[in-house]
Amino acid sequence: MGETIIELEGLTKYYGSVKAVDNLSLDIKKGEIFGLLGPNGAGKTTTILMMLGLSEPASGTVRVCGVNATNNPIAVKRKVGYMPDSLGFYDNMTALENLLYIARLNEIPEADIARKAEETLTAVGLAGEMHKKTGAYSRGMKQRLGLADVLVREPEVIILDEPTLGIDPSGIREFLALIRQLSREQGLTVLLSSHHLHQVQQVCDRVGIFVQGRLLVEGTIGTLARNLFDEESFEVTVQLGRPLPEPWEHEPVLRQQHGVKQVKIAGDTVELSCEEQVTPDIVRFFVSHGLDILGVQQKEFGLDEIYQRYFENNLISADTDEKSINILKRPLFKRSKP
Repeated sequence: MGETIIELEGLTKYYGSVKAVDNLSLDIKKGEIFGLLGPNGAGKTTTILMMLGLSEPASGTVRVCGVNATNNPIAVKRKVGYMPDSLGFYDNMTALENLLYIARLNEIPEADIARKAEETLTAVGLAGEMHKKTGAYSRGMKQRLGLADVLVREPEVIILDEPTLGIDPSGIREFLALIRQLSREQGLTVLLSSHHLHQVQQVCDRVGIFVQGRLLVEGTIGTLARNLFDEESFEVTVQLGRPLPEPWEHEPVLRQQHGVKQVKIAGDTVELSCEEQVTPDIVRFFVSHGLDILGVQQKEFGLDEIYQRYFENNLISADTDEKSINILKRPLFKRSKP
């Protein structure tokens, strides 16, 4: 994941007097799955339209696969597959017929069309349903057909705008697993726009929190959690095979272990607060003192907690000013302790 495939620099867009996208800069690497996360109306779809050359920015530049999307949108469309949140197919045609039609529209050589269409439908899990009319398809099946629509052209980048709307939980898991599998197997770069936190966390390598047209922060979920929650990031609970006596003779030595800040012992449970990731050392310490370990749980912060920290007490709302947002951003860029 070294080469930059999508590059946004100072991107700004107005609708009348409303600033829909505000000085957005972002790089997405080849083979990466990036989640653009934010509430409805945050500017996610507007950003995507500018990436596709379907909407012109007021200022800034968009480059996709090295091509300026504003100046040369046709070239970008040849390299990018886009799946909107609402899909449309000819209901009186089968999935295969729909895909053959789409392949011809995209000027795929006639000799290759049938093979490519069938291979793509198989890849998205519709091999047994390709001869069924799409009018009888469920929402989840139509989303898979939409993905086939995108993939049949063999794009370098796929952009998915709210791809799991209306799909049941089981279908969502399967769809996201399919996206990740295809990205890894084919080296596809994926931009996934969504306001469903858990779904984004399941599949994305990096995420960006997008509010009021501004990218507040971006990074891996682990990095965001460590920076945002700082000292809370390394809390470990160890379940022992037997209760410890009070006082435990080895407790002073445990407190002096590298990275350990606080220790709380309650019977057979030990809770530790650490300055860094030292869980393996903690486990070895207990084992070396003849104690059985029944379980180790390290506190983890997911997107739910990260997102909530930004939105707790409705601190970010439609009238949040730039000063307030900068205050909220500050902990994310706090330097870690040496």
